[in-house]
Amino acid sequence: MTLPPDNDHSLPALQARHGPRYRWLLLFSVMVGTMAAIMSSTVINVAIPDMSHHFTLGQERAQWVTSGFMAAMTVSMLTTPWLLARYGYRRTYEGCMGLLLVGGVVGGLANHFPLVMAARVAEGLAAGVVQPIPAIIILRAFQPHEQGRASGIFGMGVVLAPALGPSLGGLLVDAFGWRSIFFMVVPFCLASFWLARRFVPTTAPGGSAANPQGAGLDWFGLLLAAVGTLCLLNGLVELQGGTALTATLLLGSAAFIVVVFIVVQRRTLRARQRQPGQGVDPLLNLMLFKDPLFAMGSIVAFIYGIALFGSTYLLPVYMQSGLGLSASHVGTILLPSGFVLAGAIAVVGRLADRQPTRRLVSIGLVLLSASFALMVTIDPSRPAQIIPLLVVWAILGRVGLGFILPSLNIGAMRSLDRGLIPQGASAINFVRMLGGAAGVSLCGIVLEWRLAVHGAQLATSAAGTPERVAAFEETFLMLAAICGLALIAALKLREQKPPEKVA
Repeated sequence: MTLPPDNDHSLPALQARHGPRYRWLLLFSVMVGTMAAIMSSTVINVAIPDMSHHFTLGQERAQWVTSGFMAAMTVSMLTTPWLLARYGYRRTYEGCMGLLLVGGVVGGLANHFPLVMAARVAEGLAAGVVQPIPAIIILRAFQPHEQGRASGIFGMGVVLAPALGPSLGGLLVDAFGWRSIFFMVVPFCLASFWLARRFVPTTAPGGSAANPQGAGLDWFGLLLAAVGTLCLLNGLVELQGGTALTATLLLGSAAFIVVVFIVVQRRTLRARQRQPGQGVDPLLNLMLFKDPLFAMGSIVAFIYGIALFGSTYLLPVYMQSGLGLSASHVGTILLPSGFVLAGAIAVVGRLADRQPTRRLVSIGLVLLSASFALMVTIDPSRPAQIIPLLVVWAILGRVGLGFILPSLNIGAMRSLDRGLIPQGASAINFVRMLGGAAGVSLCGIVLEWRLAVHGAQLATSAAGTPERVAAFEETFLMLAAICGLALIAALKLREQKPPEKVA
């Protein structure tokens, strides 16, 4: 067998050069970049109190460090199919890692909060484009009977970043301040560049060559998605600390833009179908939602995103501002649950090849909801019990995530045509992150509301007071109820049968 020349980095050439193990090398390569993206989205939470003090920020402005990142990440996910088709895997992936690297360095060196926000937005744009890529690779490069295993192994590796991130981040914040958090992505980005040069193909999804002269980007749809997302998030913030009129106008505008976006996407799709070689592809292919499994999976992903990312923001703030624990304590408490999550994902990944999606996702949602509801059992007047209970309930929630993460995306997209897989991966991640962006703001709103009801303030009242703790507990109960809503939708994720093994 004649091997292809070393300068040929197309998908067929790399497959011939590395043999059957290539699909695992490719998955590992994009896993490193995804770890950097996920770490940048979650580890910042342990630095929010220190950053708020440095820039003299209120709660509503401080949470935009997270919400701004989430908004940028949510919108940019919709561009992934177009970028991959136009520039191929490698150029798209390297461009994202470069932007993430710049955002980390600039954020770490910034002396003004607007510059920190700009760096977070840049990181969010890069993270959004990267995150749908692994699901595309798993569904295209692996046989159906291997997809659950691949998803489990990928998930196990990826969750080690947020598992280790808060612990290391807490130590860095205590030792060097909030700036050190931004520099954590730098080694991951550098490793990603090296791996991309060796294993990530220059071709587009499906193995075809990238087409720089292909269909243009749906800029109008992207503008509508961006403006609608910003109106939604700002409207939620206005509900928290602004006027009712402004909040109503912003949320009403968001709802109106959603309607316009759907109409525009339908027209763009019809125009593309009438003239296949002309015009632009729709930013969000609404044909995806005609598949019942994908449509119901998207509903679950949206509600699940609210609970997941809302709790990712709320839990560190609760432990630091509610219970008075240090940033390093927060990281240490979350560390065991991270390792448990990695192991659970690996086990459930194998089950996902044999068990119905609805069963695994439903079990996960029940456990996740229970972990939120059980936060009310933590009593600050009994300090000896605080850390053990936090560790146990965090582990319970992470086991729930272990059932959901390798099952939901792959299960929801299994019935899609292969040509729709990039759009499907982009769409379901967009829906999940839209829920996540709303969830962070929603937790902030409910927390401020319950603090006001109990006559406490996050910035001035002492940690551990019954009023402050009660406000956090009620916010956790809200998240538990949201998981219950997702469970109703998850029970309708009915596949025709578990995927058969392919020889």
